[in-house]
Amino acid sequence: MRILSIQSAVAYGHVGNSAAVFPLQRLGHEVWPIATVQFSNHTGYGAWRGPLLAPADIAEVVAGIGDRGVLGTADAVLSGYQGDPAMGAVILDAVAQVKALNPSAVYCCDPVIGDVGRGVFVRPGIPEFIRDAVVPRADIVTPNHFELDFLTGRSTSSVEEVLDAVDALRAVGPRDVLVTSVRYPGVDDSLDVIAVSDEGAWSVTTPLLPISPNGGGDLTAALYLAHLLETGAAATALERTTSSVFAVLDATLEAGTRELQIIPTQDAIAHPPARFGATRLR
Repeated sequence: MRILSIQSAVAYGHVGNSAAVFPLQRLGHEVWPIATVQFSNHTGYGAWRGPLLAPADIAEVVAGIGDRGVLGTADAVLSGYQGDPAMGAVILDAVAQVKALNPSAVYCCDPVIGDVGRGVFVRPGIPEFIRDAVVPRADIVTPNHFELDFLTGRSTSSVEEVLDAVDALRAVGPRDVLVTSVRYPGVDDSLDVIAVSDEGAWSVTTPLLPISPNGGGDLTAALYLAHLLETGAAATALERTTSSVFAVLDATLEAGTRELQIIPTQDAIAHPPARFGATRLR
């Protein structure tokens, strides 16, 4: 499988393409990474160095891939954090180019907007752009619980409400939705991850670890895209993704670091342990 991945990149640590490319390669897929930024480290440290690339530069790289005559061989486009609407427009144009050449290609968008406790942490205008322009063009979206609520204008606190919100999200375009970090009132020791497709809805419950490193969502989106396209089964993709991501997070906690331990746990990425089973919700 060939994946065009347009995301941020950091020299130190693992977020954006720096969290997505190597895991996808360990699963045996060809990845064409395009960096939207080249930072020294992720912004969670509060200080970083390096350039934010211009949307026109990203468009030039996409055009260069097109010049090689291979853009239409891409099976998927993957995107994460979008720094401004102009960058988002370039990504959508790349998706349109790929799909014009290969109608069976899919677009997987991780709609990075915010999180519970932090609220919205992207620049003004980005959340609305993602909601109104990006999500309707996506085939697969991977919001966290907070982002699902924002995208649908709801406040969900039960599995039924989450599923209703996912149905509303799917009604505007994407057929496959993965909702991460789902928390319910009164449940303090676990979280759910929910996958919904045309075939049904499933959930996996994992222990809640006392850790929230940057890049977990980027890793999750990449793995889910890969497993979903490889198996065609949302439940299987959910099980494999959650098992691998939990292994990475558990190792990160044990290491006492804020950077994802992707390299030490690469075998659990390449060969997901059968740790979590999916429960059918409908």
